[in-house]
Amino acid sequence: MSLIKWNEPAKLMGKRNWVENFFTETEDFLKNWNWDMNNDIPAINVKDEKDMFIIDVAAPGMKREDFKVEVDRGVLMISATTEEKKEENTENFKRQEFSYRNFKRSFWLPENIMADQIAAHYENGILELKVPKMVNIPEKVKTIKVV
Repeated sequence: MSLIKWNEPAKLMGKRNWVENFFTETEDFLKNWNWDMNNDIPAINVKDEKDMFIIDVAAPGMKREDFKVEVDRGVLMISATTEEKKEENTENFKRQEFSYRNFKRSFWLPENIMADQIAAHYENGILELKVPKMVNIPEKVKTIKVV
């Protein structure tokens, strides 16, 4: 006598169990609709240059006023919120559509940053942040004379 897993007959008949069907069909559905759970998290490039870091955030379809850039206790926070509404009215038809997108990214800044001189510019779907470095980095260890 041999033991057979409970789903083996379904596999032999070319059928999968309902759990396998759910995950493969859902995955196919999401691929067909180009839906991704990380869709609202923009891609970010960070360039380390001699005198500054340049951070590029890919955020097409937004406006300058949608962005909020803050530095708090050594953390750079980039966020944006945008809402789009469309309304179509005809004699026998009314349609309203809206979309709402937002994201928030945070980064620890190194100690050699001049946070009060960070500049941001948005153009052609790219938010560019220029984060200047200190030219003369103060010594990390300072000896204090005890009197």
